[in-house]
Amino acid sequence: MLGTFVIGLREGLEAALVVGILATFLKRNGASLVPMWCGVVAAVLLSVGVGVTLDLVSRSLPQAAQEGMESIISLVAILFVTSMVVWMNSHSRGMKKELEAAAGDALAQGTTWALVAMAFLAILKEGFETSVFLLATFQASTSTVAAVTGAVLGIVVAVALGVGIYQGGVRFNLGRFFQITSVFLILVAGGLVVSMLHTAHGAGWITVGQGRTVDLAWLTPPGSVRAALITGVLGIPADPRVVEVLGWFLYVVPMLALALWPQKHRLSAAGAVRFKLTVAGGLAVAAVALAVLVPAVGTYDDRSAAPAVASADDPTQVGSATLTGGQRILALTGTDGRPASTVSLAGHPGVATVVDGVAAQEARFTTDAPGASLPATVTLADLTTYGGGRLPVGVNPQTAPGPFEAAWTQQVTTDATTTGDDVLLDASQATKTVLTLSGGGLAASRTVTVDAADLPGAAPDWTVDPAHVSQVVSAVAAHRHDAQDRLLWKLYLPAVLLAAALGFAVAGLRGRRRLAAATVAVQSVAPPQTTRPAKAVPTASAVPDAASASTP
Repeated sequence: MLGTFVIGLREGLEAALVVGILATFLKRNGASLVPMWCGVVAAVLLSVGVGVTLDLVSRSLPQAAQEGMESIISLVAILFVTSMVVWMNSHSRGMKKELEAAAGDALAQGTTWALVAMAFLAILKEGFETSVFLLATFQASTSTVAAVTGAVLGIVVAVALGVGIYQGGVRFNLGRFFQITSVFLILVAGGLVVSMLHTAHGAGWITVGQGRTVDLAWLTPPGSVRAALITGVLGIPADPRVVEVLGWFLYVVPMLALALWPQKHRLSAAGAVRFKLTVAGGLAVAAVALAVLVPAVGTYDDRSAAPAVASADDPTQVGSATLTGGQRILALTGTDGRPASTVSLAGHPGVATVVDGVAAQEARFTTDAPGASLPATVTLADLTTYGGGRLPVGVNPQTAPGPFEAAWTQQVTTDATTTGDDVLLDASQATKTVLTLSGGGLAASRTVTVDAADLPGAAPDWTVDPAHVSQVVSAVAAHRHDAQDRLLWKLYLPAVLLAAALGFAVAGLRGRRRLAAATVAVQSVAPPQTTRPAKAVPTASAVPDAASASTP
């Protein structure tokens, strides 16, 4: 509530001052105020309409798209706040003259529409900034009702102050007011930077720098005044991520330096040019140093064998599973050290999946297994073994004593989950064996399903130990987080620093060009320096003597 109150107060007072300056100028020149109020009302309605439309569009989007929309709105609000603080820092003293000059031009055109358009554009800028800034703050707020209430109260107080200033009953230091509120708005905008980076991560746009930094839960207990100030007003979460903390400092520190720099210590035009070019060089050097010195993180290279158990519910170890990189051969080695089964994943790319936050590919397929090693004839004793100690249903030893002709069908279902660089996260294999019996006294053929555990010499069904799966997934996730954090410092932060260096360099070069042009203009306007001739000193030969001078 406090944050939106200050936003409404600051932005509302700016708009009120604009209206007051225009009204005073028009009244002094005997012009009607009706066209001005028409432009003001139209600008206010359009600003409210823009805010409502953006909010409705954002609410109608799916979750990921809604996060992206909130990120865009926050970015626009941050740009508005930045431009407003920078503009007020350099143009606040001349704002009255600029508005009066624009109003004078509109009056000189002799049409009402010119004055309406002038007032409309003057208020639209403030209204649009307020609308987008408040909308971004509402979306980042924990209580929308309190945020809206604060904004309304701030605007009401701003209007009252504007009326008081216009009528001459209220006087206070506007420069000091704008400086203090600029600091507060910078802090609120810093919270919007954090919110923008957070929602951009939710939209899938930013994946780097998501490591935890500090735990502020002790500082912001739910329902406390501190939580309302730190989290609700300043937008700082209880568990800020690396990229959020970095973004906050990169925005807030230079903006506070700009807003709080003492007026008496402001640089001259030439000093400002040197400062901008120096900062540009420093930022470029820092960017190159980060890109070169921060080490890159390689791929996750732990390819140790995964323990294979009978099932997720049966921890009996039956061997170890390995995945050969490149060839992508999934192999099971038995507890006796001999190969039990092999299958190639090369022709089965799988589908995208996520395992506890780790992106992976899951391949699930069924292959026919060769049954050449299985017997062509079986006895009643064999059938009893295959049935786990019982004869299959439909086989009567009195009428069908055997032996029987055996036709075998085997299908192996493989399920393997791997990362993009062929790290085995999880895998399992299950064999379905179907035995078709004929002859041996059977009136008709019989089909029997044989479990792998009851088939001597068959490869067992197996799955990777769930505990091992959790360990590998956690290790891969930690490695990827480390890689993403390194990428933030090695690539993205240097890119931001280079962009800032380019901006400072362009501003410095433009300032140098303007300074040179101003110097040339002054030299061309200044009158030429003329030197008066020295007075001649008479020599002895040039001075007549007294005698000749007195001769008639």
